[in-house]
Amino acid sequence: MTSLNPDSPSDTRAGFVAIVGKPNVGKSTLLNAFLNTKVAPTSHRPQTTRRGVRGIFSDGTHQVVFVDTPGVHKPKDALGKYMNNEVSTALSDIDAMIWVVDLRHPPTDEDRLVARQIRDLPKPLFLVGNKQDAAKYPEEAIGLYEALLEGREADTTVTSLSAQKNDAKVTALRAQILDVLPENPFFFPQGSASDQSREQWAAEIVREQAMMKLRDELPYAVATRVNRWTERDDGLQRIEAEIVVEKAAHKGMVIGAGGKQLREIGTAARKQLETLLNAKVFLGLEVVVIPGWREDPEALRELGYE
Repeated sequence: MTSLNPDSPSDTRAGFVAIVGKPNVGKSTLLNAFLNTKVAPTSHRPQTTRRGVRGIFSDGTHQVVFVDTPGVHKPKDALGKYMNNEVSTALSDIDAMIWVVDLRHPPTDEDRLVARQIRDLPKPLFLVGNKQDAAKYPEEAIGLYEALLEGREADTTVTSLSAQKNDAKVTALRAQILDVLPENPFFFPQGSASDQSREQWAAEIVREQAMMKLRDELPYAVATRVNRWTERDDGLQRIEAEIVVEKAAHKGMVIGAGGKQLREIGTAARKQLETLLNAKVFLGLEVVVIPGWREDPEALRELGYE
């Protein structure tokens, strides 16, 4: 790859590392832990991540660009196909990869699908067993996942941790990843945490809170976008955002009786934004209907899924 940063220090190592796995195994949580900041949305619901999110960590003469990918799954609509394509794209030009698995459960068909995608790729692989603290038989579980890689010839490193709790293990894993990076100039300026625009990042914070608050299948029919972001002279960040749904009936569900649901989503998102931005935030939310947006290529592009 060609460096995106002409001011890179000399004698540096840098590379791209894809984070892959089935939905809801903690890929985004691990990314945020690597960076010690929040660049990717997280929630208890599968498929929270929809696009490849790049998180950047620089340490002296090393820079790793982590690419957090959507969970590999059997797609049901055009959005699902886009998400799976994001995984394939991320794996097409990398220097190493991380396969995150859930140690609370044995491998599923989705895990086997991931294993088939990565087993023969000639790049260093880090198999990360996550949620070790909640697993009854973590050693047995990680062995089952290792077995799915039988016949792999490239280097494989295996570790178990809890991305939310094991700071020391996350730091040690990050150091191992830095060690396998090739000689390259830095791709991004030192101090960069992500290649997302601030509008994309804020929209994902809003969607994260919507997914956490809404019930049943509705969260998967929701998208978000920021239409305007201005900063007042007194430092107040004024953010105007939309929550997009597929049906008029969904709009009422997002707003809730007397607007209660929408207020709760907005309050939770605003508090996160204020903490992460270290500034006061005014967050204006509007709910709009784009019929069948998950199956509409033009709507998907407008919402940033392209």
